[in-house]
Amino acid sequence: MAQLVVRNLEESVKARLQRRAKRNGRSTEAEVREILRNAAHEEDKPATGLGSEIAAIISGSGLRFELPKLPGDAIKPPEFGDE
Repeated sequence: MAQLVVRNLEESVKARLQRRAKRNGRSTEAEVREILRNAAHEEDKPATGLGSEIAAIISGSGLRFELPKLPGDAIKPPEFGDE
């Protein structure tokens, strides 16, 4: 098993971790292991764009309407200096 040492941790953070561990019926060390496992597991989720995040948030809101297309010029990429 690997070991990890965390230095310069604020006393208030340590106290909150101890309270959380007590609430969950674990030692502080076991609680920190669980927090780290959960945090590492979250990284496996694929990153999404802002539009996808917003769509996921409002998808269950009950709003049912189509957004109109905006008329106008086609979107063009910006031009930067001499190329």
